[in-house]
Amino acid sequence: MATQPMTARPEDHVRTDSQPSELRITDLRTATVGWDHWHFTILRIDTNQGLSGYGELRDFAAKQYALLLKRQLVGENPCNVDKLFRKIKQFGHHGRQGGGVCGVEMALMDLAGKAYGVPAYVLAGGKYRDTIRMYCDTPNELSGEAMGYKLKERIARGFTFLKMDVGVQPLIGQPGTLTWPMGMLPGDPGDERERMLNFQQIQHPFTHVRVTPRGIALICEYVEQVRAIVGYEVPIAADHFGHIGVDDCMRLGEALEPYNLAWLEDMLPWQYTEKWVQLERTLNTPVCTGEDIYLLNGFKPLLDARAVNVVHPDLATSGGILETKRIGDYAQEQGVSMALHMAGTPISTLASVHCAAATENFIALEHHFTEIPFWNDFVDGLPRPLIQNGYIAVPETPGLGFSLNEEAVREHLVEWDQGFFEPTPEWDGVRSWDRLWS
Repeated sequence: MATQPMTARPEDHVRTDSQPSELRITDLRTATVGWDHWHFTILRIDTNQGLSGYGELRDFAAKQYALLLKRQLVGENPCNVDKLFRKIKQFGHHGRQGGGVCGVEMALMDLAGKAYGVPAYVLAGGKYRDTIRMYCDTPNELSGEAMGYKLKERIARGFTFLKMDVGVQPLIGQPGTLTWPMGMLPGDPGDERERMLNFQQIQHPFTHVRVTPRGIALICEYVEQVRAIVGYEVPIAADHFGHIGVDDCMRLGEALEPYNLAWLEDMLPWQYTEKWVQLERTLNTPVCTGEDIYLLNGFKPLLDARAVNVVHPDLATSGGILETKRIGDYAQEQGVSMALHMAGTPISTLASVHCAAATENFIALEHHFTEIPFWNDFVDGLPRPLIQNGYIAVPETPGLGFSLNEEAVREHLVEWDQGFFEPTPEWDGVRSWDRLWS
């Protein structure tokens, strides 16, 4: 009798050392790295099968935002990503307060991908692109000429989309450029701490800082110098305008229109939907916001009102990979494109890469640390440098697609928290009644 050919089975292609249905979370641990004034908490979720998944909190977010979620996670199957996300999302909020939930979601996607042997983008529905365009952020330079040459360096490295800081801060101290109530700007007489708190924390409509015609002319001169050096072929977005009201935002935005900027970012706090509508209807340059907004529900008022031309979520604030894809999909229904804000290590950057690959209306992903020589060192198993000719190749290896370089993490632990994924039993026994309904 002829031997019957073996029929291929799906389980033949699943890792035999991983039984996804039996996978359980056993621990959540952290390590905090940093440089200059920056710090980033990397979290690790461990399981009963020896698999670990990695995520990252947003820059400056406290590790406690993640640790308080441990009691919700231990004993659960990390492959149930959406179920666990719905269980923990009530403990996040806008800004850095969403960092714990988002970092956990990244780690769950990393674990689920490893358990099933597929890249995280597959769990998000597949990919639209094989490489992810990066846009290069560039902080303030003293002159437009200096900024222009700095941007030219970015272009020489292969970046095809740029961003620069343009705003009122360089005008501080220049006579005849700003009008403001005493105490609202750095450099005013009085208590230094109070001045800085006013400048950093009082929302734009309430500072009553105004830009004079001379101030607007100097900002335009700065941007004109940039364009004279860089040219008009490469898109340049602009950010960090300063805490000014909507009327001055419109005056400045109209004055900048000849320079064909890609978008004007975060000119106002994102919460003021009607002011964004006013801004969007007045200007011919696209307007953009979203890096501090948590969850799709946070974006809906702006999108439903057609108040922005570009949404700009940060994966480490907005809810992680799957929720940010939902944001992008909802924006696409409104005819709005999505860029991704990012100022993190390669871990959160790679989570963003998987989301960008899976989202059709994606434009570009931010990169903030072009001049940090060790930025690439935190991950292994991927091309080095990670960004090549302005793009990151979408990993095809399971989960987020990297292995952690523990030596690099140890080398860059922050001075005030030297713990390296230490056990966290103090977070095991926390008890609370967290149900949101009766």
